[in-house]
Amino acid sequence: MSPPKYVDLAVLAAALAVFLLGGLPMLGYAAAAAVWLAQRGIQVLAGRRAAVELAAGNRQRAMATVATTTLGRVWLMATVVLLAGLVERQAGLASAILVAVLFTISFAAQGIAHLFEEPEAGKA
Repeated sequence: MSPPKYVDLAVLAAALAVFLLGGLPMLGYAAAAAVWLAQRGIQVLAGRRAAVELAAGNRQRAMATVATTTLGRVWLMATVVLLAGLVERQAGLASAILVAVLFTISFAAQGIAHLFEEPEAGKA
């Protein structure tokens, strides 16, 4: 468990203070936080499933799992942001911005963490 991989969760926690102090709509934070935590859970489960499939020699199934869940997670986040915006316009905007920030940080942190991973035995 490399800390850089999970920096987005620390940013999510810090965003609560920003929302509270900035007077931003808490519905936006709640929607973004709920969908972010849900998609991270799906990501972890998909990663485990893909690892099992790779260990069994099923590369296509592993890639299908990763691709399907990646697209599904994007649609899930977009749907929740849209619903928050339909309930309260400002909440939808705040939620969209928070999800975009979290995605950007998560993507960058995962890339950086991948660069510093030790190669597994037998792999170059």
